[in-house]
Amino acid sequence: MNELGTSTSPYLRQHAGNPVGWRQWSEAAFAEARERDVPVFLSIGYSACHWCHVMAHESFEDEATAAYLNEHFVSIKVDREERPDVDAIYMEATVAMTGQGGWPMSVFLTPAGEPFFCGTYFPSEPRHGMATFRQVLESLTDAWQTKRDQIDQIGRDVVAQLGARSHPAGGAIDAQTLDRAVDLLRADFDPVDAGFGSAPKFPPSMVLDFLLRHHRRTGSVEALRMVTETCERMARGGMYDQLAGGFARYSVDGQWVVPHFEKMLYDNALLLDVYTQLFALTGEPLAERIATETADFLLAELRTPEGGFASALDADTEGVEGKYYVWSPDQLREVLEPEDAAWVIDLCDVTGTFEHGLSVLQLRQDPDDPARWNKLRSVLRDARNRRTYPARDDKIVAAWNGLAITALARAGVVLAKPQYVEAAVGAAGLVRDVHLDESGRLHRTSRDGKVGTAHGVLEDYAAFAQACLTLLGVTGDASWLTTAESLLTRVIEHFVADGIFYDTAADAEALVWRPKDPTDNASPSGVSLAAEALTTLASLTGSARYETAAEQALTASAALAARAPRFAGRALAVAETLAAGPLEIAIAGASEELLRVAITDSPWGTAVVQGEPGLDVPLMAGRELRDGRAAAYVCQKFTCRLPVVLPEDLRRELNAAR
Repeated sequence: MNELGTSTSPYLRQHAGNPVGWRQWSEAAFAEARERDVPVFLSIGYSACHWCHVMAHESFEDEATAAYLNEHFVSIKVDREERPDVDAIYMEATVAMTGQGGWPMSVFLTPAGEPFFCGTYFPSEPRHGMATFRQVLESLTDAWQTKRDQIDQIGRDVVAQLGARSHPAGGAIDAQTLDRAVDLLRADFDPVDAGFGSAPKFPPSMVLDFLLRHHRRTGSVEALRMVTETCERMARGGMYDQLAGGFARYSVDGQWVVPHFEKMLYDNALLLDVYTQLFALTGEPLAERIATETADFLLAELRTPEGGFASALDADTEGVEGKYYVWSPDQLREVLEPEDAAWVIDLCDVTGTFEHGLSVLQLRQDPDDPARWNKLRSVLRDARNRRTYPARDDKIVAAWNGLAITALARAGVVLAKPQYVEAAVGAAGLVRDVHLDESGRLHRTSRDGKVGTAHGVLEDYAAFAQACLTLLGVTGDASWLTTAESLLTRVIEHFVADGIFYDTAADAEALVWRPKDPTDNASPSGVSLAAEALTTLASLTGSARYETAAEQALTASAALAARAPRFAGRALAVAETLAAGPLEIAIAGASEELLRVAITDSPWGTAVVQGEPGLDVPLMAGRELRDGRAAAYVCQKFTCRLPVVLPEDLRRELNAAR
């Protein structure tokens, strides 16, 4: 019997009508496999995954395939976004056994949860020499019945070998390592199309964050150049939605033309933060526009009725990838006057850049008539809104909402858009009220205001803690400090053992091994997020305990930062904060101007707090108004300069502190 209809995961609910007898991840499902003495088929994916939908349509909706699965396997469906711990373990096994990973992930397990055969997408018909899904099922069924001892041994060996693997730790990420990381990134930089490496190109958000912080500290022209060129190419290409804002997951080509069309919350939160930081540093109008449009996209298209931010928009519409977003010349002529259509076709390179004569809109240069473009953009957006809208995965993920809260709070101040700060406060309130239980445990997901069953992992605690500390700075509400300190104390007590930061808590569900991955990949790793939040908390409180924990967390990424900085971007960014000071700014009293300068003109990672004198935050102790006016105190290691009351004086103090 298919039990996915009761799940809070939209991805699982998409499969509730399959004839496959899907189970949710649970001890009961493995108990059934033990009782029936059959293997487990574990299928892991997510709602915006195009090939997940393809495999579902080809195989999981097929009655004959489903009947075979139901007879010979216990089938478990997992949303990787809801259970990143399960996904991480079996992705590591898949990569180790096949040399590559991806989703849908198709893993076959013993009833003890030990993987013995791994793969990703399997077609329903022979294709490019690939075994069909039915062939895989029949072969594994035969092996289970005739070579059981070998299968059990494979499973035990995989668990023993991968469970014992550890990522080499190093010491601190020092200034020499930071300089070396820039050199390695420069060698990997695409001098023609920007970005790093070749196709497909993913938005290197965390690397760009690191390079911006490095430029602030050192004045490196090369670091800033790599950021500005990459940000411009991403913003002008097809990966960016030129009509409504927001970025797609990645570009399938090396020129940023054709996107993989799903839009993820974490990508847009991270990129919003990068473009806001770039604008704060350079005043570049393009960065300001993209930051504003991306924030507006989050509020318009991903905000849920409860005030949180949904996880993703699907790549497909009506079963066709990208259908909602692409245009043909004739479609443009249907909604625009002939002269306007011709102008847009030329401006947006509508020359068959996608498939079947269709194109993704680009904006390779600013229009010669901005007012005309804005008017026609609005007409095209309205016309597109009449198309079938992509499906939205509206579950709330604590970690990704944390990233969005931090980015929106900063953008709201830097861009003078108070509605962004209000949205950030609303989302944080939802996570605090719904995801945090009375014991202090954070739950990873919710949907429609109902909390999910999955416990939070390290990235959830750390990203939401940093979000709370950012809100403390921009709102002066000390309750956010209380929440953040509770979360990070729990991190130290439940996620750290023998100096190692694990992705799951000590009291979480026991899996075949306990995951710990320092890699900053599509989103920041839990340990680098923890290093950042603990650094901020140490700056606000002066606590040596948090400072030591932050430094300890960074050691997990030191070896990776030294040899593969593309996969240690957030860790390198935090190391830049440590190398620069870190700075602390306390503003006694309310002053929008001082707060804007404090955030805009200081390095990302600076601990900022604004509030009335006497606010219950250690950094605010003894901070008083000056002649009845709001006053800013610039500090390092709780040693502060004289207070200033004028924005230009604060800007001068911050420049002197570099």
